[in-house]
Amino acid sequence: MKKSIINISFLLAWLKNNLELVFWGAALPVLFFMNTDSASSSLCLFRFAGFNSCPGCGIGHSIHEALHLNFARSFSEHIFGIPAVLIILYRIKQLLFTPKQFAS
Repeated sequence: MKKSIINISFLLAWLKNNLELVFWGAALPVLFFMNTDSASSSLCLFRFAGFNSCPGCGIGHSIHEALHLNFARSFSEHIFGIPAVLIILYRIKQLLFTPKQFAS
């Protein structure tokens, strides 16, 4: 059997063990670069389903503003945006620096 440059089974095992890290690592840049200028820019599934509001309305915009260090606007968008950023960053730190045991 020919050995490939990238071992696919190792890559899939790594992805399985680090899925949460990949998710949060992708979510923060998406929220950082999100266009908040138009009212129609939303990642809310409830809004896509046709509901007018949900308990989390504004948290994406709040996280966006907190990542841009605009804390006053972040707080006005949603009260939990700043704590959410802190919790997500702490969780990423945990996932990066906590040793994991790979299943054989």
